[in-house]
Amino acid sequence: MLDYVILVLILIIVIIICWKLLEQNRKLRFEKKSLSSKYGKMTEQFLPFLKGYPYNEQNFRFIGSPIDGIQFEDDKIIIVEFKVGDSKLTEKQKRVKDLVEKKKVRFEEIRM
Repeated sequence: MLDYVILVLILIIVIIICWKLLEQNRKLRFEKKSLSSKYGKMTEQFLPFLKGYPYNEQNFRFIGSPIDGIQFEDDKIIIVEFKVGDSKLTEKQKRVKDLVEKKKVRFEEIRM
């Protein structure tokens, strides 16, 4: 009988340890993703100053969300979203792209 009690206690301890390790793993993954996101937001502000940027970096305005920024040229305005590696547009970014392609963009002056 004592052997069963000890076995049950050992199993409970093992379950608690596993639960704590899983919880710690979840927290680490969340922190890593959060840091990656912060790093991405920070670096996006400097990308227009890199050698391969095709426009005048002085005319770029960083927005951050849902798109990275807007490039103002003499003959056009370009909505810019930087992507690196295999990253893809978010659903919100896809909607912005769709609205631009459907010419659902306008200039509005609001006086207050």
